[in-house]
Amino acid sequence: MLGEYLVFFGIAGIVVIAVLSLLSDALFYFFSDKMAKYKRILLKLSGESLMGEKQYGIDENRLAEYAAQIKEIADMGVQIGIVIGGGNIFRGLSGASKGFDRVKGDQMGMLATVINSLALNSALMAKGVKSRVLTAIRMEPIGEFYSKDKAIAALEKGEVVICSAGTGNPFFTTDTGSSLRGIEIEADVMLKGTRVDGIYTADPEKDPTATKFDDISYDEVLNRGLKVMDLTATAMCKENKLPIVVFDMDTPGNLKKVMLGENIGTYVHC
Repeated sequence: MLGEYLVFFGIAGIVVIAVLSLLSDALFYFFSDKMAKYKRILLKLSGESLMGEKQYGIDENRLAEYAAQIKEIADMGVQIGIVIGGGNIFRGLSGASKGFDRVKGDQMGMLATVINSLALNSALMAKGVKSRVLTAIRMEPIGEFYSKDKAIAALEKGEVVICSAGTGNPFFTTDTGSSLRGIEIEADVMLKGTRVDGIYTADPEKDPTATKFDDISYDEVLNRGLKVMDLTATAMCKENKLPIVVFDMDTPGNLKKVMLGENIGTYVHC
């Protein structure tokens, strides 16, 4: 009889522990989702920022810092799409000014974004974050060919989706590519991670009197000629009502602060 009681209570204890474990996980994801200001984002990263302290290429420490910040918000249940520039390796426009054919130069720039995307993918996987690289140009097995449905399905499964190779066409910047992907995946916001902490009336590195905007409309950005993004990208975001937050990604913890709704960077809206 005593043995039967011990077996019963043992099984009951295991069931209670299992239920509590499931309940704690559910509560974690519930409150994590409530904490995040945005459910689905498109994070635009500068290729030049990946250089870190180097003059060219990828700084492994900066890459690890970015991966850690992305993991923080992935753990909050945020769906994350990412577009990375390629300026740390090759920029098509600058190549054209040095004699390269513009189309070939832009194609080289697209390949540079793929290199950066693979590096970030590897860094995220090393931290236990599921991610995949989608490319705007077919290049399996390096990456899967991009489609909206494929990207959204991966996001809904909790994977970080890194969209590379720009739009797949020359004469379009990665800013335009990120605007396009943000609109396609129906992101709540585009987060533009840069080396500065927002949008200023002038270049703060050159003009000490430059003042920072906490928020600004697209019309004012265009009227003032502020170089937030190129005109095509800005017009796309404005027309499709995709807001942007420009913030300093190089300061650890800033990405999570943006997601928690703290007053970080500059909010650009319609």
